[in-house]
Amino acid sequence: MASAYSRDQVVSYLNYIGLPQDLHNASPTLAFLQQLHTYTISKLPYENLSLHYNPSHSIDVDPQHLFTKIVTNNRGRGGYCMEIALLYNHILCALGFDAYTAGVRTRPRVHGTPTGDFPGWSHIVNIIAFPDGSKFHDDVAFGGDGPTMPMPLEDGRVHHNLGTQEIRLVRDWIPTQSHRTDESRLWIYQYRNQPTQPWLSFYAFPELEFMPLDWGVLNHWMNTHPDSNHRQNLLIVKFLRRECEDHVYGKIMMVNNLVRRNLGGKTETVQTLETEEKRVDALKHWFGITLTEDETKGIESSPRSLA
Repeated sequence: MASAYSRDQVVSYLNYIGLPQDLHNASPTLAFLQQLHTYTISKLPYENLSLHYNPSHSIDVDPQHLFTKIVTNNRGRGGYCMEIALLYNHILCALGFDAYTAGVRTRPRVHGTPTGDFPGWSHIVNIIAFPDGSKFHDDVAFGGDGPTMPMPLEDGRVHHNLGTQEIRLVRDWIPTQSHRTDESRLWIYQYRNQPTQPWLSFYAFPELEFMPLDWGVLNHWMNTHPDSNHRQNLLIVKFLRRECEDHVYGKIMMVNNLVRRNLGGKTETVQTLETEEKRVDALKHWFGITLTEDETKGIESSPRSLA
């Protein structure tokens, strides 16, 4: 896909995420992709604030709107999966990567654990192909248990993620699949928080390319359907990276009225928010997010208002 972004926009993005200047003209290699992933997830928070702190309670995935909201406005904003991943896809394509987006079926969390069937499409990943024939899954917009690096499409290869967490991709069918051939196997993203624990399957995806009209349909469902988790909950996850370092060491999260932090070990609650004023202050203090007056007022008609 041709990128929607100019070279000037790409440079603005690389500056915004803090990528070192000596990498701005790097070739589209795996090493460069790894750096892009780290700097992207540690700068752009996964957040669905536009469904809550917004008078229209809707998300616009037009690439130019995304660039203005996230980069140009420079207010600490990120976005939910489709926002960040689509912006990132246009950046990858502009930098010369052979990248496309794929749809993902994500299992819902029950008491923090992915449980039950894999429902309809609700997430997005980028798939990058390299000249040597290798392919990588690059997910910069999943949130808390998302990968902190691009992952090769290799069955069963284990990677160290954050703290003691391990992640892998396995090639298999999901329980509800009836057509089971080698070609119909999916890539399933799994994690476990300790090497002694069982693997948990979180999401599954094929290598089928999804295109802009596909994402328009999915975005509409996520914005409007009463069963959408994003309508029901206010979510933010930001990965933490120290200045002048190129690895993630922790994450800070907000779920509705709780701020939680994980510095590579146990997750702890660091603040409970009783009012809207405290939550707006917490957005600035913990995440560096500044809201406009219209956005702040928009929460009044959200089910997640603390007023």
